[in-house]
Amino acid sequence: MKLDQQEIARLAEDYDQKHPREIVALALRDFPGNVAISFSGAEDVVLVDMACKVGGDFRVFSLDTGRLHPETYQFLEAVRKHYEIPIEVFFPEPEAVQSFVKEKGLFSFYEDGHKECCNVRKVAPLKRALHPLRAWVTGQRKDQSPGTRTAVPVVQADPTFGSDDRPLVKFNPLSNWTSKQVWDYIAEHKVPFNALHARGFVSIGCEPCTRATTPGEHERAGRWWWEEATLKECGLHAGNVK
Repeated sequence: MKLDQQEIARLAEDYDQKHPREIVALALRDFPGNVAISFSGAEDVVLVDMACKVGGDFRVFSLDTGRLHPETYQFLEAVRKHYEIPIEVFFPEPEAVQSFVKEKGLFSFYEDGHKECCNVRKVAPLKRALHPLRAWVTGQRKDQSPGTRTAVPVVQADPTFGSDDRPLVKFNPLSNWTSKQVWDYIAEHKVPFNALHARGFVSIGCEPCTRATTPGEHERAGRWWWEEATLKECGLHAGNVK
């Protein structure tokens, strides 16, 4: 199915207040075999749970940057076994990583920002993951990042990886949910989750760029904590940054 900008805007309005399960069902209905869930964290596994219960032809992929926590790898394997689904893992190009590390070292992001490292380890692999797809499903929420995500719609034309020649629809079913709603769902449906969450990690990325947060801190405070709030996007959702 091909959706134009007008139709996408109408769907975003019509589905804005619907349950995330209905938005997941919409994605699977309109793009069977050509839609994937981008999977890495608590929100994403909720979407996987919903998709499995809705049923349909969808894919699940994850990005392995080579610098994830051991607990994250264990989490990925737990989800694969729990839902009995394949998870496609996309890695950065070895030559690109080797060249970057040779030039900049292993921790340059503490000095000049995370963008360059994320481009090599996340954005380039994501482009490969998205290339065969017509749509993808993400776990973005409006309250995740007050600096960049407050206007995320439930359905949109992907502003970063889509183009006129190759349109890509982006579904954000959890856009209007809070963190509490996500965790209530996880508890109610016995959904697997990353063991790091029990140790104060709320938003989890690469090991060098993620820390536990303290009570009262915003959940994204543990990501790239040395940078401004408006810069806390790795490039996967760069269209959020105006």
